Amino acid sequence: MSSAKARMIARASREIASGMVVNLGIGLPTKVIDHLPADFPVCLHTENGLTGIGPTLPPDQADRNLIDAGGAYVSTVPGSAFFDSATSFAMVRSGRLDLTMLGAFEVSSQGDLANWKIPGKFSPGVGGGIELAQKARRVVVLTTHTDRAGNPKLKDECTLPLTARGCVSRIFTEMAVIDVTPKGYALVEIAEGISLAEVREATGAPLTIPDTTRPVF
Repeated sequence: MSSAKARMIARASREIASGMVVNLGIGLPTKVIDHLPADFPVCLHTENGLTGIGPTLPPDQADRNLIDAGGAYVSTVPGSAFFDSATSFAMVRSGRLDLTMLGAFEVSSQGDLANWKIPGKFSPGVGGGIELAQKARRVVVLTTHTDRAGNPKLKDECTLPLTARGCVSRIFTEMAVIDVTPKGYALVEIAEGISLAEVREATGAPLTIPDTTRPVF
């Protein structure tokens, strides 16, 4: 993993407050757990049936029956609980998640999320993304600012099939932290070594820049 991505994930981990119930989505979000202090009082949830998740483990140290929704080997903590998928999604649908962190292929300036299918490429299905995006009290996204071809992932309108509309509150990329506001994208923080011009060029929609000093992460 690049140092820029690691810095982004570390910054995103600070979005989690003490006492929260948090779902970490497949991909970059699952790495957030490794940036939380071991004794941090948070209840992490994975939709395949576990609350109370400890650090990820290498295969030679792992219980091979314990995986998160992305297939990574995880550990338990005091108070961990196991349950079936029906119970897990009842927790999601009843609004018990304070925060979910999801990956994205595209996000629109209205907070629409597309994170499950690129036409013409294999997809195993939308999974739990729809419920997580619609029902968590707060939804943030961790993603690269552009795709592999250099095209913006932060756009005025999504062109890929939507997961949910108007759900995203904040976006973390390797270049910046950006909020979705009623007026569109607003820059919150900028990554060390990245210029404002670079962020503007990589963002596929207008970006509001605050008059105050921009924090650096």
